Amino acid sequence: MDVILLEKVRNLGALGEQVKVRAGFARNYLIPYGKAVVATDENKAKFEARRAELEKAQSDSMSAAKARAEQLAGATVQIARKVSEEGKLFGSVTVKDIADAFVASGFEMHKSELHLPSGPLKDIGDHEIVVTLHPEVEIRIHVSVVGEK
Repeated sequence: MDVILLEKVRNLGALGEQVKVRAGFARNYLIPYGKAVVATDENKAKFEARRAELEKAQSDSMSAAKARAEQLAGATVQIARKVSEEGKLFGSVTVKDIADAFVASGFEMHKSELHLPSGPLKDIGDHEIVVTLHPEVEIRIHVSVVGEK
């Protein structure tokens, strides 16, 4: 299925590009979330009429993401979890736990922005987490998992 992207989509394309994607991806994600429209002649004309508006909206979201990145730069959060006598963590620290800890610290954070490439954190210590605020703005934050008896 051919779609026209209404914003930059990571690993897919930039604003205004016509890309071929699987029908399910377009129907279930791109179109409902307003990231793309089906590539018809009518939609192409509508897109060209709105192009300047969409580019301005994208540049505004990019500048807002850069401002949040500056605010989050160097931020560290500490999460306490119960540990066994051998020092093993009971359970794990998930994306939701990290997002909640940042919100409690006064930062704006959504769990969809956090990426844990190796899954939930299961070890005590310092971990580096990737935060994607915008397809072009990515920062690294530190999460410290400490044990409590």
